[in-house]
Amino acid sequence: MNLSASFTDATRALLGDEDYEKLYVALQQEPPVSIRLNRQKLKPALSFPLSTFNFQLPVPWTSEGFYLDERLTFTFDPLFHAGCYYVQEASSMFVEQVLRQFVEKPVRMLDLCAAPGGKSTHARSLLPEGSLLVANEVIRNRSQILAENLTKWGHPDVVVTNNDPADFARLGSFFDVILTDVPCSGEGMFRKDAGAIDEWSVDNVEICWQRQRRIIADIWPCLQPGGLLIYSTCTYNTKEDEENIDWMIREWGAEPLTVKVQPDWNITSNLLAGKDFPVYRFLPHRIKGEGFFLAALRKPFDAEYEEPEPVRLSSKKTAGGKGKNQPQPIGKELMKEAADWLNDAENYTLSTEGSSIVAYPKDFMNEFALLNQCLRVVQAGLPLAEVKGKDLIPAHGLAMSRLLNRSAFSTAELTYEQAIAYLRKEAVTLSAEAPRGYVLVTYREVPLGFVKNIGNRANNLYPQEWRIRSGYMPEEVRLL
Repeated sequence: MNLSASFTDATRALLGDEDYEKLYVALQQEPPVSIRLNRQKLKPALSFPLSTFNFQLPVPWTSEGFYLDERLTFTFDPLFHAGCYYVQEASSMFVEQVLRQFVEKPVRMLDLCAAPGGKSTHARSLLPEGSLLVANEVIRNRSQILAENLTKWGHPDVVVTNNDPADFARLGSFFDVILTDVPCSGEGMFRKDAGAIDEWSVDNVEICWQRQRRIIADIWPCLQPGGLLIYSTCTYNTKEDEENIDWMIREWGAEPLTVKVQPDWNITSNLLAGKDFPVYRFLPHRIKGEGFFLAALRKPFDAEYEEPEPVRLSSKKTAGGKGKNQPQPIGKELMKEAADWLNDAENYTLSTEGSSIVAYPKDFMNEFALLNQCLRVVQAGLPLAEVKGKDLIPAHGLAMSRLLNRSAFSTAELTYEQAIAYLRKEAVTLSAEAPRGYVLVTYREVPLGFVKNIGNRANNLYPQEWRIRSGYMPEEVRLL
């Protein structure tokens, strides 16, 4: 690994000679592989053979994270596409400790820089029931990837947005928790991403810490007084880490919070000379993971509360849409049929958006309206169905959701070969005994999506943009 002299000198000065040499050795090694399980989908009643997954060790600071003894071909595992697990770097799973220790009641949480969705899916699994998660990504095409991953994860109480941090000012002090995994110089990713080495420079570090402060300054007013800010990077230098935390303490009176950790986790504490506020550093020569930095801060309870814009409801806007597709009249029978596809339907409001039927949690209708008014909403609510004439076509998001009423559909279990064909959006033929009409297809009893079975073939309803594009499949594919 060819590290620049500037990085070497700065990191050696930060860590000391002995630790730097150990870090350098660690960076020459293969990065560990880790996943996080989705227990909402891996229920004990399902015939899901976890024993066939070669777990090596649990990730110690998270409840559902595991190291693997080798990297699998995840693209060709149907259960990966079904949202049964997320491939996530182990160090970043430490966010769990902050949420478990400081979030005890339902909250409105923002994951500000959320794509591709590792921390968002993790947070959504951890937040108390009755919470709302807003996952934002400023880059448009990455926001679509974020929406896909959150859809697969299957929790309905999520909004995906595509906005600059400054856009959130219109919401006022809307959020109880804000996670800012800010763009950084990427020093902690050198082992996983060779491009990060080429892009690193002293000048880029300067650009990054200044951009990070702009992001935090933009979003700080959106945090409730007494609210929780989680700041993280995947870099080592103090300019982007401790110095930014020190700036928040001095600028706004932010209170750094102590997260309880175990000594054998080998997390490194504050490295900024003359400062001892709590921060949490993950160094690859001390832990099994990549470089990661995190600090948790409390906004002062006596901080100024920023009022949100008044909610202006308009006939041209629904709770989850921007009014581009005006609602079309949909018969009561079709609406009732769509509601029957939904578990817990009494707690959701069904809305029409163009020819679509979408379910919104009743408890958050005002929040949805405000978010829609102030932000570019990529996805909100649970899409249930598309209406075409007298036909009600189930939405793929429904198949992925924990709200799916499986008893409302006939089910067909697919073989591995059939499942891969389905995920490639190829034609699938079901058994002669399979019923006609819309059928929920599963793999190892986990839903993959819907087909419309017409007898000699089944029309594949898997989203075109999500299909497996790779034409190459290794001769020996290791499966979960």
